[in-house]
Amino acid sequence: MPELPEVETIKNDLSAEILHKKILFIELRLKKIVKNDPSFFKKVLIGAKFRALERCGKLMIFSLGNGQFLLIHLKMTGQLIFRNKKQVIAGGHSDTVFNFDLPNKYSHLVFVFEDKSKLFFNDLRQFGYARIVDKNQLEQIKQRFGMDPLDSRFTLKYFRNLLKKRTGNLKAFLLNQSIIAGLGNIYADEILFEAKILPMRKVTNLTIGEISLLHKSIRKIIMKAIKYRGTTFNTYVDSAGRRGDFLKFLRVYKKEKKLCQRCAHVIKKIKVAGRGTRFCEYCQK
Repeated sequence: MPELPEVETIKNDLSAEILHKKILFIELRLKKIVKNDPSFFKKVLIGAKFRALERCGKLMIFSLGNGQFLLIHLKMTGQLIFRNKKQVIAGGHSDTVFNFDLPNKYSHLVFVFEDKSKLFFNDLRQFGYARIVDKNQLEQIKQRFGMDPLDSRFTLKYFRNLLKKRTGNLKAFLLNQSIIAGLGNIYADEILFEAKILPMRKVTNLTIGEISLLHKSIRKIIMKAIKYRGTTFNTYVDSAGRRGDFLKFLRVYKKEKKLCQRCAHVIKKIKVAGRGTRFCEYCQK
Protein backbone atom coordinates (compact mmCIF):
# COMPACT_ATOMS: atom_id res chain seq x y z
CA MET A 1 0.00 0.00 0.00
CA PRO A 2 1.33 3.47 -0.83
CA GLU A 3 2.18 5.32 2.39
CA LEU A 4 2.49 9.05 3.06
CA PRO A 5 5.61 9.69 0.91
CA GLU A 6 4.20 7.79 -2.07
CA VAL A 7 0.78 9.48 -1.93
CA GLU A 8 2.45 12.88 -1.51
CA THR A 9 4.51 12.22 -4.64
CA ILE A 10 1.45 11.18 -6.66
CA LYS A 11 -0.46 14.24 -5.42
CA ASN A 12 2.29 16.64 -6.40
CA ASP A 13 2.73 15.16 -9.87
CA LEU A 14 -0.96 14.95 -10.72
CA SER A 15 -1.55 18.51 -9.53
CA ALA A 16 0.55 19.73 -12.45
CA GLU A 17 -1.64 17.90 -14.97
CA ILE A 18 -5.31 17.76 -13.97
CA LEU A 19 -6.17 20.98 -12.14
CA HIS A 20 -8.56 23.50 -13.74
CA LYS A 21 -9.60 21.20 -16.59
CA LYS A 22 -13.33 20.75 -17.14
CA ILE A 23 -14.54 17.16 -16.78
CA LEU A 24 -16.62 16.32 -19.86
CA PHE A 25 -17.50 12.71 -19.13
CA ILE A 26 -17.34 10.05 -16.43
CA GLU A 27 -17.15 6.38 -17.34
CA LEU A 28 -18.00 4.16 -14.37
CA ARG A 29 -17.03 0.61 -15.26
CA LEU A 30 -17.32 -0.95 -11.79
CA LYS A 31 -20.05 0.44 -9.53
CA LYS A 32 -18.61 -0.76 -6.23
CA ILE A 33 -15.50 1.40 -6.66
CA VAL A 34 -17.73 4.46 -6.11
CA LYS A 35 -19.26 4.93 -2.65
CA ASN A 36 -22.12 7.16 -3.85
CA ASP A 37 -25.19 6.65 -5.99
CA PRO A 38 -23.68 6.48 -9.52
CA SER A 39 -26.05 9.07 -10.99
CA PHE A 40 -25.27 11.52 -8.17
CA PHE A 41 -21.53 10.88 -8.57
CA LYS A 42 -21.63 11.68 -12.28
CA LYS A 43 -23.90 14.70 -11.85
CA VAL A 44 -21.51 16.32 -9.39
CA LEU A 45 -18.40 15.71 -11.49
CA ILE A 46 -19.48 16.29 -15.09
CA GLY A 47 -18.85 19.93 -15.95
CA ALA A 48 -16.79 20.51 -12.80
CA LYS A 49 -13.06 21.15 -12.46
CA PHE A 50 -10.55 19.95 -9.90
CA ARG A 51 -9.56 23.22 -8.19
CA ALA A 52 -7.03 21.81 -5.73
CA LEU A 53 -5.55 18.48 -4.68
CA GLU A 54 -4.50 17.77 -1.12
CA ARG A 55 -3.65 14.77 1.01
CA CYS A 56 -4.82 13.62 4.43
CA GLY A 57 -2.66 10.70 5.49
CA LYS A 58 -2.98 8.24 2.59
CA LEU A 59 -6.23 9.78 1.35
CA MET A 60 -6.29 12.09 -1.69
CA ILE A 61 -8.78 14.97 -1.66
CA PHE A 62 -9.78 16.66 -4.92
CA SER A 63 -11.56 19.98 -4.32
CA LEU A 64 -14.30 20.82 -6.82
CA GLY A 65 -14.57 24.43 -5.65
CA ASN A 66 -18.31 24.21 -5.03
CA GLY A 67 -18.27 22.93 -1.47
CA GLN A 68 -17.91 19.35 -2.65
CA PHE A 69 -14.88 17.08 -2.77
CA LEU A 70 -13.82 13.87 -4.46
CA LEU A 71 -11.97 11.44 -2.19
CA ILE A 72 -9.77 8.73 -3.67
CA HIS A 73 -7.99 6.05 -1.65
CA LEU A 74 -5.70 3.67 -3.54
CA LYS A 75 -5.68 1.06 -0.73
CA MET A 76 -3.52 -1.97 -1.68
CA THR A 77 -3.39 -2.00 -5.47
CA GLY A 78 -4.91 1.23 -6.76
CA GLN A 79 -3.42 3.24 -9.61
CA LEU A 80 -4.11 6.72 -10.94
CA ILE A 81 -3.01 6.99 -14.56
CA PHE A 82 -3.16 10.30 -16.42
CA ARG A 83 -2.95 10.15 -20.18
CA ASN A 84 -2.86 12.74 -22.95
CA LYS A 85 -1.54 12.69 -26.50
CA LYS A 86 2.05 13.28 -25.41
CA GLN A 87 2.54 11.26 -22.26
CA VAL A 88 1.34 8.76 -19.72
CA ILE A 89 1.78 9.67 -16.05
CA ALA A 90 1.03 6.86 -13.64
CA GLY A 91 1.18 6.44 -9.90
CA GLY A 92 0.21 3.69 -7.48
CA HIS A 93 0.50 -0.06 -7.79
CA SER A 94 3.44 -1.65 -9.58
CA ASP A 95 4.27 -0.86 -13.19
CA THR A 96 4.21 -4.65 -13.77
CA VAL A 97 0.42 -4.29 -13.63
CA PHE A 98 0.31 -1.11 -15.69
CA ASN A 99 -1.12 -1.75 -19.13
CA PHE A 100 -1.11 1.44 -21.14
CA ASP A 101 -3.63 0.03 -23.61
CA LEU A 102 -6.28 1.89 -21.65
CA PRO A 103 -8.93 1.35 -20.51
CA ASN A 104 -8.18 -2.25 -19.59
CA LYS A 105 -9.84 -4.81 -17.33
CA TYR A 106 -8.46 -3.05 -14.23
CA SER A 107 -9.82 0.38 -15.28
CA HIS A 108 -12.90 0.92 -13.11
CA LEU A 109 -13.34 4.68 -13.32
CA VAL A 110 -12.35 7.09 -16.11
CA PHE A 111 -12.41 10.90 -16.05
CA VAL A 112 -12.41 12.51 -19.51
CA PHE A 113 -11.31 16.17 -19.60
CA GLU A 114 -12.13 18.93 -22.09
CA ASP A 115 -8.71 18.68 -23.78
CA LYS A 116 -9.33 14.94 -24.38
CA SER A 117 -6.84 13.91 -21.69
CA LYS A 118 -8.00 11.20 -19.31
CA LEU A 119 -7.47 10.09 -15.72
CA PHE A 120 -7.91 6.36 -15.12
CA PHE A 121 -8.52 4.83 -11.69
CA ASN A 122 -7.28 1.24 -11.97
CA ASP A 123 -7.39 -1.30 -9.16
CA LEU A 124 -6.35 -4.93 -9.45
CA ARG A 125 -7.89 -6.09 -6.15
CA GLN A 126 -10.71 -3.55 -6.06
CA PHE A 127 -10.11 -2.36 -2.47
CA GLY A 128 -9.71 1.30 -3.44
CA TYR A 129 -12.60 3.71 -3.66
CA ALA A 130 -13.85 7.08 -4.90
CA ARG A 131 -16.43 9.11 -3.00
CA ILE A 132 -18.05 12.53 -3.26
CA VAL A 133 -18.46 14.35 0.07
CA ASP A 134 -19.48 17.84 1.15
CA LYS A 135 -17.47 20.10 3.44
CA ASN A 136 -19.09 18.85 6.64
CA GLN A 137 -18.54 15.21 5.69
CA LEU A 138 -14.93 15.96 4.80
CA GLU A 139 -14.31 17.57 8.17
CA GLN A 140 -15.81 14.54 9.93
CA ILE A 141 -13.53 12.24 7.94
CA LYS A 142 -10.46 14.35 8.67
CA GLN A 143 -11.24 14.16 12.39
CA ARG A 144 -10.66 10.40 12.24
CA PHE A 145 -7.04 11.01 11.34
CA GLY A 146 -4.24 12.12 13.59
CA MET A 147 -1.97 14.99 12.68
CA ASP A 148 0.18 14.70 9.58
CA PRO A 149 3.87 14.49 10.56
CA LEU A 150 4.62 17.15 7.92
CA ASP A 151 2.28 19.62 9.61
CA SER A 152 4.11 22.54 11.23
CA ARG A 153 2.05 21.91 14.38
CA PHE A 154 3.61 18.44 14.74
CA THR A 155 6.06 19.78 17.30
CA LEU A 156 8.01 17.95 19.98
CA LYS A 157 5.61 19.33 22.60
CA TYR A 158 2.61 18.05 20.63
CA PHE A 159 4.32 14.66 20.20
CA ARG A 160 5.03 14.35 23.93
CA ASN A 161 1.35 14.97 24.66
CA LEU A 162 0.35 12.26 22.18
CA LEU A 163 2.54 9.74 23.96
CA LYS A 164 1.13 10.62 27.38
CA LYS A 165 -2.29 9.36 26.31
CA ARG A 166 -1.10 5.91 25.12
CA THR A 167 -0.10 2.65 26.78
CA GLY A 168 0.65 0.16 23.96
CA ASN A 169 3.85 -0.63 22.06
CA LEU A 170 5.59 1.80 19.75
CA LYS A 171 4.92 -0.09 16.51
CA ALA A 172 1.17 -0.02 17.13
CA PHE A 173 1.42 3.65 18.10
CA LEU A 174 3.09 4.62 14.83
CA LEU A 175 0.67 2.59 12.69
CA ASN A 176 -2.46 4.02 14.31
CA GLN A 177 -3.89 6.44 11.74
CA SER A 178 -5.96 8.20 14.40
CA ILE A 179 -2.73 9.21 16.17
CA ILE A 180 -0.37 10.03 13.29
CA ALA A 181 -1.73 10.05 9.74
CA GLY A 182 0.06 8.38 6.86
CA LEU A 183 2.64 6.04 8.39
CA GLY A 184 2.67 2.37 7.43
CA ASN A 185 4.82 -0.68 7.98
CA ILE A 186 7.82 0.40 5.92
CA TYR A 187 8.33 3.76 7.54
CA ALA A 188 7.43 2.64 11.06
CA ASP A 189 10.29 0.13 10.97
CA GLU A 190 12.72 2.64 9.44
CA ILE A 191 11.77 5.37 11.92
CA LEU A 192 12.31 3.10 14.93
CA PHE A 193 15.65 1.92 13.55
CA GLU A 194 16.73 5.52 13.01
CA ALA A 195 15.73 6.32 16.60
CA LYS A 196 17.52 3.20 17.94
CA ILE A 197 14.37 2.08 19.75
CA LEU A 198 12.83 -1.41 19.68
CA PRO A 199 9.34 -1.63 18.13
CA MET A 200 7.95 -3.69 21.01
CA ARG A 201 8.93 -1.10 23.63
CA LYS A 202 6.02 0.33 25.60
CA VAL A 203 5.15 3.93 24.92
CA THR A 204 5.13 4.60 28.66
CA ASN A 205 8.76 3.46 29.05
CA LEU A 206 10.41 6.06 26.82
CA THR A 207 12.89 8.52 28.27
CA ILE A 208 12.73 12.24 27.50
CA GLY A 209 15.74 11.83 25.22
CA GLU A 210 14.17 8.91 23.36
CA ILE A 211 10.95 10.84 22.80
CA SER A 212 12.91 13.70 21.27
CA LEU A 213 14.90 11.34 19.06
CA LEU A 214 11.78 9.50 17.91
CA HIS A 215 10.06 12.76 16.97
CA LYS A 216 13.14 13.86 15.03
CA SER A 217 13.35 10.46 13.30
CA ILE A 218 9.73 10.59 12.10
CA ARG A 219 10.33 13.90 10.35
CA LYS A 220 13.73 12.91 9.01
CA ILE A 221 12.66 9.59 7.47
CA ILE A 222 9.44 10.92 5.94
CA MET A 223 11.11 13.99 4.44
CA LYS A 224 13.91 11.91 2.96
CA ALA A 225 11.43 9.40 1.51
CA ILE A 226 9.50 12.23 -0.17
CA LYS A 227 12.75 13.68 -1.53
CA TYR A 228 13.47 10.34 -3.21
CA ARG A 229 9.85 9.89 -4.36
CA GLY A 230 8.92 6.98 -2.12
CA THR A 231 9.88 3.33 -1.81
CA THR A 232 9.47 0.63 -4.44
CA PHE A 233 9.42 -3.13 -4.07
CA ASN A 234 6.81 -4.54 -6.42
CA THR A 235 3.89 -2.37 -5.45
CA TYR A 236 4.58 1.28 -6.19
CA VAL A 237 5.72 3.58 -8.95
CA ASP A 238 5.40 7.35 -8.83
CA SER A 239 3.20 9.41 -11.09
CA ALA A 240 5.91 9.63 -13.72
CA GLY A 241 6.00 5.83 -13.85
CA ARG A 242 9.31 5.71 -11.98
CA ARG A 243 10.29 3.53 -9.07
CA GLY A 244 10.73 5.21 -5.71
CA ASP A 245 14.43 5.71 -5.01
CA PHE A 246 14.15 5.53 -1.21
CA LEU A 247 14.53 1.75 -1.57
CA LYS A 248 18.30 2.18 -1.68
CA PHE A 249 18.24 3.94 1.70
CA LEU A 250 16.28 1.28 3.62
CA ARG A 251 18.29 -0.07 6.52
CA VAL A 252 15.94 -2.53 8.21
CA TYR A 253 12.69 -3.09 6.27
CA LYS A 254 12.93 -6.31 4.22
CA LYS A 255 16.46 -6.78 5.59
CA GLU A 256 15.73 -9.74 7.87
CA LYS A 257 18.61 -12.25 8.15
CA LYS A 258 21.00 -9.64 6.75
CA LEU A 259 23.65 -7.82 8.75
CA CYS A 260 22.72 -4.56 10.41
CA GLN A 261 24.38 -1.65 8.62
CA ARG A 262 25.07 0.00 11.96
CA CYS A 263 26.45 -2.78 14.15
CA ALA A 264 26.83 -5.83 11.85
CA HIS A 265 24.49 -8.06 13.89
CA VAL A 266 21.67 -9.96 12.17
CA ILE A 267 18.38 -8.15 11.55
CA LYS A 268 15.43 -10.07 13.00
CA LYS A 269 11.79 -10.25 11.99
CA ILE A 270 8.86 -10.96 14.31
CA LYS A 271 5.21 -9.94 14.49
CA VAL A 272 4.47 -6.78 16.44
CA ALA A 273 1.03 -5.18 16.40
CA GLY A 274 -0.01 -7.90 13.95
CA ARG A 275 2.56 -6.82 11.35
CA GLY A 276 5.85 -8.27 10.20
CA THR A 277 8.44 -6.12 11.97
CA ARG A 278 12.18 -5.86 11.38
CA PHE A 279 14.68 -4.61 13.94
CA CYS A 280 18.18 -5.03 15.34
CA GLU A 281 18.10 -6.21 18.93
CA TYR A 282 21.66 -5.01 19.54
CA CYS A 283 21.57 -1.36 18.49
CA GLN A 284 17.87 -0.78 19.11
CA LYS A 285 17.03 -0.68 22.81
